[in-house]
Amino acid sequence: MDGVVVWTKTAPKGDGGAVYPVLPDGCMDLLWIGGRLGVAGPDTRAYRPPPPGEDGFTGDCTGVRFAPGIAPALLGVPAHELRDRRVDLADLWPGAEAREIAERLAAADDPAAVLEAVALRRLALSGPPDPLLRAVVAGLDAGRPVASVAESAGLGPRRLHRRSLDAFGYGPKTLARVLRLQRALALVRASVPYAEAAALAGCADQAHLARETRALAGLTLGAYATLANSETPQPSGSSTTA
Repeated sequence: MDGVVVWTKTAPKGDGGAVYPVLPDGCMDLLWIGGRLGVAGPDTRAYRPPPPGEDGFTGDCTGVRFAPGIAPALLGVPAHELRDRRVDLADLWPGAEAREIAERLAAADDPAAVLEAVALRRLALSGPPDPLLRAVVAGLDAGRPVASVAESAGLGPRRLHRRSLDAFGYGPKTLARVLRLQRALALVRASVPYAEAAALAGCADQAHLARETRALAGLTLGAYATLANSETPQPSGSSTTA
């Protein structure tokens, strides 16, 4: 399905236990980490995983990442209830069901395949994402003003805000900021000069991009560029579900 990506991340050897932050991107993840089955809600700030060895975390993890607006129906909970949170799946689904999935994952040679199958089954039961909200995400990701996106969707500002909280975890203005930062940082990773990356992404100027990077990612632009050159700061997708 479009907007759903299965990913795996293996801790690199000999990096001194470095832990890279997960930056806000509007997405939510179903996670299998250190024998625990959980969910990562939508972030408004960088999340720093525990160092390898802490709480059973080895640095290896598998997940299914859902684009903005897809996961709440699958999980059965509004996105805003999971904002900036990591919770056990058993807190959201019946305990017996969550335990059965965890047992299958623990015994699997390919946990990613098991996690993908779980996600696909749930998606089939919950139905396709609301096309109106997907259009909202597309409009905001294209850099359109929130008011223009709301008008195109036929939603008043208050109604759009309420629906955005349930679908994305935060209002459309915050989602627009997160998506704009992701556009800009993708350009920075491609070695585009900061000022040009800021302009192309829709920031007022380089200083604006620098402030947003500090506010949302907890990093300076220079620190982010260094990090991006040493290790992808977020888990990378290994396959996209059909």
